[in-house]
Amino acid sequence: MSVPDYMQCAEDHQTVLVVVQPMGIVPEDQFFRIYKRISSVSQVSIRDSQRVLFIRYRHHYPPENNEWGDFQTHRKVVGLISVTSCNTAKEWPQTSDRFHGQKEVFGSTLYDSRLLVFGLQGEVAEQQRTDVAFYPSYDDCPDVEKRVEDFVESIFIVLESKRLDRATDKSGDKLQLLCVPFEKKDFVGLDTDSRHYKKRCQGRMRKHVGDLCLQAGMLQDALVHYHMAVELLRSVNDFLWLGAALEGLCSASVIFHYPGGTSGKSGARKPGVSSAADAGKRHRPGAQEVLIDPGALTTNAISADTSTEIGRAKNCLSQEDIIEKYKEAISNYGKYKSAGVIELEACIKAVRVLAIQKRAMEASEFLQNAVYINLGQLSEEEKIQRYSVLSELYELIGFHRKSAFFKRVAAMQCVAPTIPEPGWKACYKLLLETLPGYSLSLDPKDFSKGTHRGWAAVQLRLLHELVYASRRMGNPGLSVRHLSFLLQTMLDFLSDQEKKEVTQSLENYTSKCPGGMEVISLPDGLKLPPVPFTKLPIVRSVSLLNLPASLRPHKVKGLLGQGMSSASPFIYSPITMHSRGDERSKKIGEYLHVSKMSIYSSSVDFESLPAALSLPAESGLYPVTLVGVPRTAGNITINGYHTSVFGVSSDCLLEGLVGVKSSGCMVEVVPSLPRLQLCTSLPRSAHLSSEDLSTSVSLQLFNGETQQLTITLENIGTEMLNTLELTSKTLSTKEKLFGEFLTWDLQDALSHLPLKSGQSVSIPVNISAKLDFSGQENLLHDLNDDGISVTGLPVSSPLRQVLKPRAENKPVGTDASKNEFNHVKTLEAVLTFKYSGGAGEVEGYYRELSLGVRVDVEPSVFFTRVSTLPATSTRQCHLLLDVFNSTEHELTLSAKNNQDLVLHASECQRMAIQVDKFDFDSIPVMDHDALRLATVRQQEEKRQQVQGGLINSTLDIHWTIISFTKGSCPDKTASVEGVLNQLILEHLQLAPLQWDVVVNGEPCDCDMIADCRVGDAVPLEVKLTNRSKSAVGPFSLTVIPFQDYQNGVQNYDLQDAITFIGSNTFYMGTVNPTENSVCVGALLFLYTGDFYLNIKFQDDSTARDLPPAWFCLPSIHIRAQDFLGVYA
Repeated sequence: MSVPDYMQCAEDHQTVLVVVQPMGIVPEDQFFRIYKRISSVSQVSIRDSQRVLFIRYRHHYPPENNEWGDFQTHRKVVGLISVTSCNTAKEWPQTSDRFHGQKEVFGSTLYDSRLLVFGLQGEVAEQQRTDVAFYPSYDDCPDVEKRVEDFVESIFIVLESKRLDRATDKSGDKLQLLCVPFEKKDFVGLDTDSRHYKKRCQGRMRKHVGDLCLQAGMLQDALVHYHMAVELLRSVNDFLWLGAALEGLCSASVIFHYPGGTSGKSGARKPGVSSAADAGKRHRPGAQEVLIDPGALTTNAISADTSTEIGRAKNCLSQEDIIEKYKEAISNYGKYKSAGVIELEACIKAVRVLAIQKRAMEASEFLQNAVYINLGQLSEEEKIQRYSVLSELYELIGFHRKSAFFKRVAAMQCVAPTIPEPGWKACYKLLLETLPGYSLSLDPKDFSKGTHRGWAAVQLRLLHELVYASRRMGNPGLSVRHLSFLLQTMLDFLSDQEKKEVTQSLENYTSKCPGGMEVISLPDGLKLPPVPFTKLPIVRSVSLLNLPASLRPHKVKGLLGQGMSSASPFIYSPITMHSRGDERSKKIGEYLHVSKMSIYSSSVDFESLPAALSLPAESGLYPVTLVGVPRTAGNITINGYHTSVFGVSSDCLLEGLVGVKSSGCMVEVVPSLPRLQLCTSLPRSAHLSSEDLSTSVSLQLFNGETQQLTITLENIGTEMLNTLELTSKTLSTKEKLFGEFLTWDLQDALSHLPLKSGQSVSIPVNISAKLDFSGQENLLHDLNDDGISVTGLPVSSPLRQVLKPRAENKPVGTDASKNEFNHVKTLEAVLTFKYSGGAGEVEGYYRELSLGVRVDVEPSVFFTRVSTLPATSTRQCHLLLDVFNSTEHELTLSAKNNQDLVLHASECQRMAIQVDKFDFDSIPVMDHDALRLATVRQQEEKRQQVQGGLINSTLDIHWTIISFTKGSCPDKTASVEGVLNQLILEHLQLAPLQWDVVVNGEPCDCDMIADCRVGDAVPLEVKLTNRSKSAVGPFSLTVIPFQDYQNGVQNYDLQDAITFIGSNTFYMGTVNPTENSVCVGALLFLYTGDFYLNIKFQDDSTARDLPPAWFCLPSIHIRAQDFLGVYA
């Protein structure tokens, strides 16, 4: 026997073999339709019996294998079903002869046969024959299965009769010696009367009867016969038949233990009735039981007394013993070169049993033995079948890589050089089946999850073979797909030379058939998914960038409530996508040329602008910006990017990129808006402090200087500009800014709206740099106050305080102090133009254009010290300012109603300004709501700010650089707001209690001298106005006259010179807020001269609780003259 049946399994020993063959010209598809229906009758329950007959069908069976039918009866063809087409009655005789000829091929072993004739109608077809069935057509044959069942029952009858004949053979010791084909010549001339020969005959017949019992459904009888045959054949060293008896014993035991079969086809077998009944009596491994009736074999003439044999017989083998007996049987087969097919099939059966028992290592030993079994000269087709079956068996026991190895060997055998017409399609199909065994999948998504699995070198070899096979098949598109897959998934395992060779091959293939993203469907239904080049180049991160600040649309806040979310993800028009930061790298040994790279999106009409790039070897991370323009409003879904590398177009989805968290995003595209372009009268600055700025300008100003900036806006879009707004924001700075930094008038620009495309409008903006003008006092320690102490002087002193002139003006002496004043400070602000128009305005959208303004403020003048001195009037005071010129130029400093002060470079001088005191209480600081929400500290800061602003506007201090006055340079301002402390503010504030003294009808204040005549009554009136917030008083005032001799001597003994008409003490009651109180008295001067009146308050608790500054009365100077002197 030279043709093995690789589909053999242990339960096949229980089956009878029926060959189904076409006869004459039969369409292949029609034959296999009928064959499928016939083979569906795989087991038949015998009527009037509990037994089941199992049938094994083959549509091709080598006749030489049939010669081994006595050795193992399941190899014997006992049934023949022929299928033929016969259209006319004339063809029938020829058809009948062919059928008889076909029977002769298996005639020696056939139990019965059937002929199925299709297409013949008429008289011949109406004949009633048991061995022939006529059908009008292949579609009209409803009772095929029923006829097959009847045919199987007839086979069973013959089988049962043969079993009984063999079991009841009366020939005694003259038993027939059953032989295999190669033994017949060896037994010629043997002594047939020897005991050894008789035992051999008995043992072989016992084994043969066991085969028949097993086929007839008598499992326990078969077990007994197999055990007896084993003992008999072992005693005579009949190794070949001993192996067959052991294999039969194993098969019967397998059928008992595994009623469902070992072929791996679920539902292929149904346990027989006897097996089901015996299953409940299954013994434990090693148990010694006899489950059959000893009288069941009393009629067996093989041995006159079988009771002892039955007593020694074991039940079916345990699961462990089955494998041991298989090993012994295969070992016995191995002693015979001509039994290679039997040995191979026994190994396959043992492997299937071990697979069910999950004993993979032992199964691999059987398979390893099967690999080395020599079957002689096999055809290429037989080699392919052998390696394929080995692959399937290794797969069955879980040796996937070993299975893939033999599958690949089978694939290579399909294209062996000895084959005239290599089967590249079969080779390719088998190579595809090896992929799972080598941990390969044709889906690139499986390689993006975790670490690499499998042997990369073997996988590379296999992928190269797939590429070559697909090319030899004449399918270049398939070659491109596999080569792309190799490059994408195996890039990390290729050397530089291999990368170069693979990429060159890919470029050669794609020059004839470009690679794309379509799914390739193979004839067997397998689909090859697209292979995007996510590693050529590698994307490390992806992010969406906002449009430039000048193009970014915004939603009007008031319209967000109309079904809009303020957290809308992205709003672009058009969209810009960018691979963020250091972004893109490559792994090709030479330059990687990406001929096209663009945004991959869906939804609205979107024009993606492709980019091209060339990355050098080991370039590292490289940023790439991709841009696209939407053509309609709506939502765009950014799914990834599109590339074209080596002729392969790839759509790389973000969700498939390793290390990239983003999986795509939605972008909202708004309706069209106008677009403005901004230019200024100043040059553009390179200092951009914010990415949102459209442009920026920078300039240098002295502290207190103002310069005008002209901004021109041009409508460069297609939509008309309808609305325009301008706002400014000063960026956070540690420098304190006084006044408005940026001011403008937008009315003229608004009068030009709407602004059509191509038109422009100009807007003037004033830039004022007004920072703190205060300097550090310790830097000018050489500037003293000449001994004048502001806080040490009595506020009610009647002496005129005159500021003494300085001997010389001293410049700052040290370079360190000079550097302190030369420090340049920076101011930054952003001008924002908010504009809209077109369809976007209707939907509530607008754009913003931002201009950054950076001003480097150089120091001009500093107020290094500020103090106050009282003036002759209680409603005035002197403000003393020490002014330092920090510039390198000579400048002039001026104040309202004051003489100009000339300062040389780095010079410091004192400026005295007489000012009227301020009524700060009458100035509103903030409205009621703001006052309620502000903290105490905020209220105080706001109050000081308002007071400082009032003082600064009153002083109106300006400075001018003399060398610049020839041009159009305007005056610069200088603010004292930053140098006014709380004490100075108190000195500059009007006292809450205002005292007015009227002598002889004239108010006495400043340097006024009241004139009177000696002997006349001089009326004296003291008036108190309460400007505080609470009631004050009562008060007692005493008028004390004295004379000042201007030499430090004052005379208070004037009882003989002045007489008070009434008391010299005045009494005032309680004075409520905003009310006043008046005290009236009179004096009489007896002598001429200059007299002074000093009004003092009584030292009581009421006066002591109030600040001394509240009791500041003017000094009263009265000049008494005689009558003639007055009129003169």
